[in-house]
Amino acid sequence: MNNNAPSPLELIRRHNLNLKKSLGQNLLVDASHLTRIADAADLKKTDTILEIGPGLGALTHHLAERAGRVVAVELDQRLIPILRAEFAGRPQVSFVHGDILKLSPAELILAQPSDRIGTNSNGESYKVVANLPYYITSAVLRHVLESLPPPTLAVFLVQQEVAQRMVAQPGKMSMLAVSVQFYACPRALHGIPAGAFLPRPKVDSRVVRLDLRPQPAVAGVEPGHFFSIVRAGFGQRRKQLRNSLVAGLSCTKEQADLWLTSSGIDPRRRAETLSLQEWGELTKTVYGSA
Repeated sequence: MNNNAPSPLELIRRHNLNLKKSLGQNLLVDASHLTRIADAADLKKTDTILEIGPGLGALTHHLAERAGRVVAVELDQRLIPILRAEFAGRPQVSFVHGDILKLSPAELILAQPSDRIGTNSNGESYKVVANLPYYITSAVLRHVLESLPPPTLAVFLVQQEVAQRMVAQPGKMSMLAVSVQFYACPRALHGIPAGAFLPRPKVDSRVVRLDLRPQPAVAGVEPGHFFSIVRAGFGQRRKQLRNSLVAGLSCTKEQADLWLTSSGIDPRRRAETLSLQEWGELTKTVYGSA
C-alpha cells in the first residue's frame, strides 16, 4: 500500500466510526492480502476498474497505484466524504454513493469524466474488483455478469464456501455454479483467514477470479429460457429431475420424461449432476434453439 495511506484502523479511530453489521462491513486490514487481490486483476495503466464496496479505501489505494482509473461504488453514505478526502490528490479515483444492484456497472464507468489517465477510447472496457458482503454475493455476481457490456475480468473476495460452489463441477453443481460458469471461467485463488478482517467474520474467505467468456458457454439458447429451466431443475434439488421439472414448469410427469430423454438425460438424475451443455440441450428441447 502507499506508505502515505492511513490504515483502516486509523481512519476508524479518526472518524469515530462504528462498522455496520447490517451492511456486512468486514474490512480487510492485512496489506499482504490486499496486494494479492490487486495482483489477481492483472492491472495495467490502461485499465479502468469498477470497485464495489471500497469501505475505507484500503484496497482502493492498491488499485489506484496500478490502474489508470478507479470508479468505486459505496452503499454507506457516511464513508463517501471520508473516501473523497483521503483520495483528494488522486484525480483518477472517483466515488459514487449507491446500491450496485440498482446501478448499471457499464453506465457507472461511462458516467464518470472520460479525460482521466487510462480511460479506454470506447469508454466501455473495464474490470471489476469487489469485497462482497456475504448476504448479497449471489445477487451482485449475477448483476455484474449480466451487465451490458460486461467486464472483461472480475475479481471477487467471497466466503470460502461460496468460492467452492462457484468452481464446482457436475456432481456438485448449484444454481450459483451454473450462473457463474455460463458467463465466465472461474478460478479459486488464495484463501484469506477470518483474522485478516475487522471485525472478524465467522468464516474464512477466498479470492475468485472470473475471466468473462466472449460468448456464453452454451451456444444456441436464449439466456432467459436457459435459466428458467435451470431454476426449475434446482427448485427441488434433492428430487429427481423429472419431479423438479413437473413442479417448476407446471408440466406433467410424462412431458418431463419426454423432454429429458429427448435431451439424452436420465429423468432419475438430479440437478447437481448436469453439465452446462446438458442444461443447454434440455433448454433447446423445451424451447427450441435461439
